[in-house]
Amino acid sequence: MKKGQIIEGIVQRVDFPNKGIVEAEEGTCIVKNALPGQKVRCAVNKVRKGKAEGRLLEVLVPSAAECGSPCPHFGTCGGCTYLSLPYEEQLKIKEGQVKKLLDSVLDKQGEWQFEGIKASPVCFGYRNKMEFSFGDEVKDGPLALGMHKRGSFYDIVSVADCQIVDDDYRNILQCVRDYFADLQQKGINIRFYHRLRHTGYLRHLLVRKAAKTGEILIALVTTTQTAEWTAQAEENEIINSMVEQLLQLSLTGKIVGILHTRNDAVADVVQSDETRILYGQDFFYEELLGLKFKISQFSFFQTNSRGAEVLYETAREYIAGYICPEREQEQTAAQDAGGRSRETAGKKIVYDLYSGTGTITQLMAPVAAKVIGVEIVEEAVEAAKMNAELNGLHNCEFIAGDVLKVLDGIEEKPDIIILDPPRDGIHPKALDKIIRYGVEHILYISCKPTSLVRDLEVFLARGYEVERAVAVDQFPWTANVETVCLISKLNVEHHIEDALRYFRMI
Repeated sequence: MKKGQIIEGIVQRVDFPNKGIVEAEEGTCIVKNALPGQKVRCAVNKVRKGKAEGRLLEVLVPSAAECGSPCPHFGTCGGCTYLSLPYEEQLKIKEGQVKKLLDSVLDKQGEWQFEGIKASPVCFGYRNKMEFSFGDEVKDGPLALGMHKRGSFYDIVSVADCQIVDDDYRNILQCVRDYFADLQQKGINIRFYHRLRHTGYLRHLLVRKAAKTGEILIALVTTTQTAEWTAQAEENEIINSMVEQLLQLSLTGKIVGILHTRNDAVADVVQSDETRILYGQDFFYEELLGLKFKISQFSFFQTNSRGAEVLYETAREYIAGYICPEREQEQTAAQDAGGRSRETAGKKIVYDLYSGTGTITQLMAPVAAKVIGVEIVEEAVEAAKMNAELNGLHNCEFIAGDVLKVLDGIEEKPDIIILDPPRDGIHPKALDKIIRYGVEHILYISCKPTSLVRDLEVFLARGYEVERAVAVDQFPWTANVETVCLISKLNVEHHIEDALRYFRMI
């Protein structure tokens, strides 16, 4: 197989996250965005150490499992991967991917329990946050507002019929796109921010909507580059007219806040140099498993609220029994040897590392003596403190800072540790500090199973083993999946007994 060669073959499987394994006469080639069972034509663009990677050119024969996509943007938009498959087939693919990755490291330990995959309670219209980008679908084409085109950094697809959001998102997106497109038709030269030239005004449209309360927060993100058109119209007048049109929309939810955020950073990220409130407030409320959360423009919060309930219920079920076991709950009638109060006797100190806005921290608080959350994003920590107060939880402590640096300064040592790191997993030095606490049980929640298995290698080498694991589908139709993993310290005595028994047999 050579670079530039055109090959045809059958997709045997898809490895995480979206690597189609194509078997052709010339050999095996990895091709992104292909589906199991498809016959495809692809161009080989890299060959290294006997491994080939290619670019999908055409699906010659669809998979027998494909049933057509409910979204007209599928295949063009870069958001979804499995939208042409039945949801059950997508779950099988993700379950197989997670199991294969876990098996690759856990074959070095004894028995463990893999509990398959848990489905999202809702498959369509599930997202509670979308960051739409301004741009054009083709060079010098009409204004687009939506998602990046598959395989492109510059081209934007107007996803007016996107199926992973509900009608309110689609109506808001169409309203804002049409509003600025009409201004351009009238000769007001408001351009989108060009990611290569770093010029232009319109950058992003952020929309967040609570699944439970229905409250909606909208933010228009722009640069400060208004010189091209302020001679024709005042910025405040343009922005305020957009607000009026948004407030006239007929929506199932309720707009509680509209913001204007200015961002002059070169990087293509949604961030704020300055934010002002155009209407209402700069936050909304969401409810999760009986708790209430105040969420701002940039607060981290799981993007699938109902799926998050499944994820966090699973996490709580995995670890709550170790935080306050029944046999220890019976001891709460009297103080324990450590002098704890009746309310906390037998309960544990829990570290929630990479705690975000403190969702897991607060879910564990009722069964713990104390939960300490550590999060590097200061805004998320402040939100976590407010949310804990809002929910009447007074045994939570939230610390802003890098886990690697913060751990050395916490005097109270943990009995149990919960980990929910970003996609890249845990820094090796932080992982070493975490393992050195020597706690009996660690709960690892991962949004990237390849990072999880890399970190599991370290845990296994340092005297831990995996008891049980389960995949949770937080992101239907996309290539992403969550994994919940219970890691426990090896019972050395038990393994010595097993070894002695083995030697007696031989």
